[in-house]
Amino acid sequence: MVERVESPAQDAPACPTLPGDDEDSLGCLMATASRGHRVLLAALLAEIDLYPGQDRVLNALWAHGPQFQNKLAAKLGIDMSTMTKSLQRLERSGLVSRSPYPANRRLSIVSTTPKGDALQPRLRRVEEEIHRRLARGLTPEEVKTLCALLAVVRDNTCREALHAPGAGD
Repeated sequence: MVERVESPAQDAPACPTLPGDDEDSLGCLMATASRGHRVLLAALLAEIDLYPGQDRVLNALWAHGPQFQNKLAAKLGIDMSTMTKSLQRLERSGLVSRSPYPANRRLSIVSTTPKGDALQPRLRRVEEEIHRRLARGLTPEEVKTLCALLAVVRDNTCREALHAPGAGD
């Protein structure tokens, strides 16, 4: 059994509980861990003038090169309106550029700029810090096991989301 590491800011239950609810239930733990990750990510990304989600856009562009905007959104699993808003912010910051595709000007190709590419080492340090904080109190083997288990949960929830009413509409 892994010892629970208490946070100094744990005055209230992590999840609101109703009769029969358990704050150590899988759903509550997932929700709380996800929320904590999001808050930590937002704080660390703010130090390098990024918003959550923009890191994923930049990482996809660095890994796969220039992309059609719609393909990038699909690759990241986000809708086009969210992608457009994220790209507008990244463009205003000078980190990416969008240009029309010559064969079909309705399509945009997204690329990183030199300023965006220069941000890569700083983003890597943020990602390393997030990993360090998330893994605090865990052995490397426990981290590996946790990642494998979360991959199963991710696959289960993504499969469910694909078959949910309204999915793909």
